[in-house]
Amino acid sequence: MHRYSAFSLLRHALTGHRGWAPAWRDAEPKPHYDVVIVGGGGHGLATAYYLAKLHGIKNVAVLEKGWIGGGNTGRNTTIVRSNYLLPGNAHFYEHSLKLWEGLSQDLNFNVMFSQRGVINLIHSDRERDVLAGRYNAMRLNGIDAEVIDTKTLAKLVPSINLSPDIRFPIQGAVLQPRGGVARHDAVAWGYARAADALGVDIIQGCEVTGIVQDGSKVTGVETTRGTIGAGSVGLAVAGHTSHVAAMAGLTLPIETHLLQATVTEPVKPFFDTVVSSAPAHVYVSQTDKGEVLIGGHIDGYNSYSQRGTLPRIEDILASAVELFPRLSRLRLMRQWAGVMDMSMDGSPIISKTPVENFFINGGWCYGGFKATPGSGWVFAHTIAHNRPHPLNEAFHLDRFETGHVLDERGAGPKPQAH
Repeated sequence: MHRYSAFSLLRHALTGHRGWAPAWRDAEPKPHYDVVIVGGGGHGLATAYYLAKLHGIKNVAVLEKGWIGGGNTGRNTTIVRSNYLLPGNAHFYEHSLKLWEGLSQDLNFNVMFSQRGVINLIHSDRERDVLAGRYNAMRLNGIDAEVIDTKTLAKLVPSINLSPDIRFPIQGAVLQPRGGVARHDAVAWGYARAADALGVDIIQGCEVTGIVQDGSKVTGVETTRGTIGAGSVGLAVAGHTSHVAAMAGLTLPIETHLLQATVTEPVKPFFDTVVSSAPAHVYVSQTDKGEVLIGGHIDGYNSYSQRGTLPRIEDILASAVELFPRLSRLRLMRQWAGVMDMSMDGSPIISKTPVENFFINGGWCYGGFKATPGSGWVFAHTIAHNRPHPLNEAFHLDRFETGHVLDERGAGPKPQAH
């Protein structure tokens, strides 16, 4: 790792960083790779890294139509948690959380993972039963979880509004202390740098326009930079999963929606955890820069626009101000929307497909960023061994045909009874 003095840092800043060494190579595509990963976000880069590190498959290309981290990896709210009920999800997300806990050391790159805790507010007796049931199941699965009263909540989040006169009065909360946040850009950069060091080719500005097939077998991809042959092709393209899969003749049980978020101007830190409210469809945290990050429920229509709508922003801001009245005095700095591929049961698809040598990693709903290390870890195993790891066996594509679904939409901002 390069070490720089204060003087050299200043010199690089004043010269427009022209002296920095590139963090990874700007690779030219080769005619053929053992594995081609489509999508240069966190999931695709993590898959390539673990293919090289854990399975010895280093003749790998990651193809990104834009720039590394320019898609959903840079358009999320950075929350990391493993507070899931069903075993198929709980064990997978807990494995991912454990990878997060050692990720900076593994990549030799600071991903700024902060285990500040994730709090889900309780507003009713029914919600208490649902969330307490989930958190009891978490404890049975060896995952940290606590049910807390309003007195404890007030100590953890002194600025929260505990008035009985608000729209959804708060009766308590559930807490996962090991949950938290990470820096999304750093995650993409860390995986890109580490994968490149192991020989992976990272190719930006390379859009996939077609899937090359020989009968029922995938043999490569057509791109804006020519045809690239491949022993296997793995998709990790977030909200565009169904679009790219259709190039191979697959129709997926996925819809694409927008998930919006916004941040305020930076202010002095006033709370150091993540707070979410299901009935209010909002979650709030404060970044290391002091900005207050506010997100909510998906827009209710299909779109690839990445722009979102004003009514949804108004809705989540009203809820955020109700929980934290001091936010009413702040100005907004920016707003964005991520493109969400929503599966029909709320759980991801990490699976082989009916098309030979063609693998899919998608349908992440609200769980994409937090799953980044675990997703890449099991997807690499699935591609390398042509079979799922036990941790992603439940995420097979044909569950929607057989009825073995993982109905856990309640892991997002809107809990459901189970």
